[in-house]
Formats: sequence, C-alpha cells, structure tokens
Amino acid sequence: ICKIQAKEIKSKLGVLLQKPENGIDLIILYPENPEKKQEKLQKHTHTNMNKNTYSLSHGLDMFRGFLRSEFSEENIEFWVACENFKKTKSPMKMTVKARKIYEDFIQTEGPREVNIDHYTKDVTLRNLLDLSSTTFDLAQKRIYALMEKDSFGRFLRSEKYQELVK
Repeated sequence: ICKIQAKEIKSKLGVLLQKPENGIDLIILYPENPEKKQEKLQKHTHTNMNKNTYSLSHGLDMFRGFLRSEFSEENIEFWVACENFKKTKSPMKMTVKARKIYEDFIQTEGPREVNIDHYTKDVTLRNLLDLSSTTFDLAQKRIYALMEKDSFGRFLRSEKYQELVK
C-alpha cells in the first residue's frame, strides 16, 4: 500500500514539474477543456476526490519539507504565490499581492528572496508597472526550471521519499 501511495505522490508531484504546453501556464491542475473537466468530476466519487486532494497535498507537503531541509523552501512558496496571483481578478488585490510577492521573493535582500538573474529581476520590475496575470511569468519559469532540474530529482532520490517507496 505504501508503494502505491508513493507512486501516486510522485505522479501527482510530477504534475508540478511537467513542461508547460503554452509557455504561460506552468501548471495545469485541471483540463483546459471545460467539458473534459466536467466529465472527470462526474466520474470521481466524493471519496476519491478527497483522497486525491489529500495525496497531492501530502506530496506537496513532503516536497516542501524536502526543500526546507535544503534551505530552498522559498522556491515552492514563490511558485505557489505566483499561481495564486494569476487567479486574482481585482486590480486592487493584484496590486497588493504583486507588491508582497516582489518584496518577499524578488527584491534584493527580501526575506525569502529566490535565486534569479538580474535580467529576470529587471523584466519583473518593469512588468510591475503594468500588472497582468503574466507579471511574474519569467521569474516563475526560472524558479520552476531550477526546481525541475535540481531539487525535484534530489527529492526523488531522498531517503524520506525512498522510505515511502519501500
């Protein structure tokens, strides 16, 4: 049972690190086609949906814990904050969230500064002048690539994950 759960967690976390189809969306947690989404929702029972949500949440928590142990938890927190920002509709709320993301993750010496190059910082700063759902896309892509190529592979080889697989 533990091996099955570990494979499910790996699969669900893998969704976080799949290549984007259109270069803007870094993760698609649901089908792009609303009809397919509705079909899938109808096929799942309430229990299965709760189980899947728990598995993904547990897997994300495990990955976050791994990143914490490597002192790079800010990467997943930034990525999640950007996903949350993209869903914001109110211009006032966008402004507040954008400022918080910038101050926490992008600004030099920010409390949870992510490791991005100066060009990406400059582009992001310019994007802040005309807010849109794509304001942080370049920075988010850079952090995504860092997690994909570096942290996620080490996570899959980690002792904690390997114990879960056994």
